[in-house]
Amino acid sequence: GPAHWHENYPYAKGDQQSPIEINSKEVKHEPSLPTWHASYDPGAAKTILNNGRTCRVVFDDSFDRSVLRGGPLSGAYRLRQLHLHWGSSDDHGSEHVIDGVKYAAELHMVHWNPKHGNFAGALKQPDGVAVVGIFLKVGTTPKPEMKRILEEIDNIKTKGKEAPFQHFDPSILFPKSRDYWTYHGSFTTPPCEECITWILLREPIEVSPDQMARLRSLSKNPENEPVSPLVDNWRPIQPVKGRVVKASFK
Repeated sequence: GPAHWHENYPYAKGDQQSPIEINSKEVKHEPSLPTWHASYDPGAAKTILNNGRTCRVVFDDSFDRSVLRGGPLSGAYRLRQLHLHWGSSDDHGSEHVIDGVKYAAELHMVHWNPKHGNFAGALKQPDGVAVVGIFLKVGTTPKPEMKRILEEIDNIKTKGKEAPFQHFDPSILFPKSRDYWTYHGSFTTPPCEECITWILLREPIEVSPDQMARLRSLSKNPENEPVSPLVDNWRPIQPVKGRVVKASFK
């Protein structure tokens, strides 16, 4: 489990690990932080897969067709994939925690900086990757846009399953508000490289209890093995170690 990752992946014990708990009292409001904006090409969506750890949607990132700009970033970052972290029940599942509050799930849109040549090169640089994090909360008015991802779940029930996933614009998943927190951190899965500028959106999006149940119906085992529910694929919060979290809002 996460407590032993550092034995094989020394980064996991680093000073800039994610996720963290964001404490409003310690956040620095930065009025000069610009708005971020994304321009995504729906044609870039390729496949959806179950890799035994999460449900992931993969995009074509061979050129600047789906990019994230602005906010704390300089230059355009290419969208590579999005994936989710979720809990075994609705009261936990998000990786980041806000003032003690855990959400049912957290969606991560992973982008990389093409000035570093390729994704592998970007992982070695402090400004290599930008991740937009969106919280999912369970409610009565679910966001219809999540439906598309969750409808495909039946095609990727077991580990190693992949299905075509075309004509999808992930910007439909953004909440109305563009308010965000930002800090420098790491991937939340091994090897936990510390190359990420996090852009965590303040406003969660809603999903229905039924939609969450669908996520939890995935298995982390291959087809020929007994079903083992893929749940609680979140990493516990890590020490902040003096980092400052900035907010674009008061």
